Amino acid sequence: MHFINSLQWQMKVSSHFLRYRDIGAQCLGIALQHNKTLTTLNLAYNGIRDVGARNLSNVLQHNTTLTTLNLGRNQIKEAGVQHLGNALQNNTTLTTLDLHGNKIGDVGAHHLDNALRRNTVILAVSLAVSCL
Repeated sequence: MHFINSLQWQMKVSSHFLRYRDIGAQCLGIALQHNKTLTTLNLAYNGIRDVGARNLSNVLQHNTTLTTLNLGRNQIKEAGVQHLGNALQNNTTLTTLDLHGNKIGDVGAHHLDNALRRNTVILAVSLAVSCL
């Protein structure tokens, strides 16, 4: 919980040890919804699944400072990308999204494509080796 409480003062966070995966992502999501300083969040290699991606999508809907989100090498699939895509449609600050190494599939890629057609801010998306 100390990690979550300290987020209000951080500008960059990198955590490869999100202890409880989806529950940890939920706690992190709640903490970051109203954070006004964090710009970079690296959650690669944390075992985050679709439920965790849904929880983090709430961050993308409410947070106004996050510009870089790395969710590479997690366990996010089509449903998780759908949640993220829905959030990205109205997000106006995120410029870089890394989803490499997740199994988003064709349906997930379609959801992401729809989101990026509506989002005019994102400059870079990484899907390398995403098992499309």
